[in-house]
Amino acid sequence: MKEKTERNGPHTVVVREFEAADQPEIQRIFYEGLMEMVADTAFRGLRHHPESLLLYSAMTVACFAITMCWWLIGLLPVIVLCGRYFYSRRVIHGYLEQAMSRDMGDMDRFYKKFSDSCLWVAVLDDRVVGVVAALGRRRSGVVELRRMSVERSCRRCGVGVALGQKVLEFAVTRGYGFVVLGTTAYTPAAHKLYHSLGFRCVGVTDGYVPPGARRSFMEKLFFRVRHHHYSLNVQNGKIASCGQH
Repeated sequence: MKEKTERNGPHTVVVREFEAADQPEIQRIFYEGLMEMVADTAFRGLRHHPESLLLYSAMTVACFAITMCWWLIGLLPVIVLCGRYFYSRRVIHGYLEQAMSRDMGDMDRFYKKFSDSCLWVAVLDDRVVGVVAALGRRRSGVVELRRMSVERSCRRCGVGVALGQKVLEFAVTRGYGFVVLGTTAYTPAAHKLYHSLGFRCVGVTDGYVPPGARRSFMEKLFFRVRHHHYSLNVQNGKIASCGQH
């Protein structure tokens, strides 16, 4: 597949199929991107779940009624935030382990063995700074955009757009009708990128259980996340021009 080049001011982003030598950098970028989601899920995500806030408030009232201890009440929010961070990190580590035991641990076998799957890297200033993969499903006529991650220092340089457009082109050239993706990110920038590529949100799963989650009582208490489902119809073979990310 040909390389894709996108110019953005002084930056030139080249998107190409990955090579075996890229694997350590791909895994590093993927890992760092996932680790960013720990704080995103634990802290930013909290305000998106009023049911969790109500539960923690009820816990605070019950704790005060039982102990009548003001210092413990003051400490409870810290305990809650620490619990959310701990379990968010554990779930995301579980997701990482699942990914590494499958495609991200053996990219060559998973993405080069079949014509309906591919993985690309974005190169900026001779460095691998982003990754994205496509997985086609012929029965349903869709391509799943997955594993997208961009190095933090290289965002807003057109990297995310170039990677996303590569997946759309892949779907069009192979005759697929739709490109779909799912995300648990709460950061507005991630959703802005998908909208700029032409995707629209077609559903939200509240209380989504990611691969690798253990679903223990404590995990259910401190970890809750939404899964946004995005879809884009590419049947007409046209790919809209996009903004920058």
